[in-house]
Amino acid sequence: MDKFLTGQKVYLRHFQKEDYKHISKALSYPEIRKMTGLQQFLTPQKIEKAYDAFALADNRLDLVIASMETDEVVGDLALNEIDHLNRNGNIRIALHDPDFFGKGYGTEALKLILEHGFLTLNLYRIGLCVYSYNDRGIKSYEKLGFKQEGVIRGELFYEGEYHDNIIMGVLRDEFLVAVKK
Repeated sequence: MDKFLTGQKVYLRHFQKEDYKHISKALSYPEIRKMTGLQQFLTPQKIEKAYDAFALADNRLDLVIASMETDEVVGDLALNEIDHLNRNGNIRIALHDPDFFGKGYGTEALKLILEHGFLTLNLYRIGLCVYSYNDRGIKSYEKLGFKQEGVIRGELFYEGEYHDNIIMGVLRDEFLVAVKK
């Protein structure tokens, strides 16, 4: 396995063809679909086609999150919309099974990709969007220095209700202060 970035609990590696099945399985969990706001059905073929296209883009880095202990795939993340001219980017993350929630995998994976973005790619700001009902995600992002920058009110209509999309961002210095605590 190519361990692109390594932590204590997880490492990040590049996608392989067999990883598409993990995403397909993850999207079978109602809670995972809700966290991502996904309402349509994605076939394994659509997932593979999307990730094949992502691999050709020069403004993104899509990675698998794997357990250091077992090599099991626990999720995936992307540093995308990388803009080297303005030194910013965007991240998204998904854990693939509710059994992986609350174990620190997501926070550590985000810390690894943020370190890469700020210290290797020399980015200044990294942003993300999170739905208002994702309290666990918001708490994790705040631990890493993210601050709420805005709200897109009622952007998601899910399960018969409207939900806000919260825009969050972290600047390089804010991240470095947050992770030293």
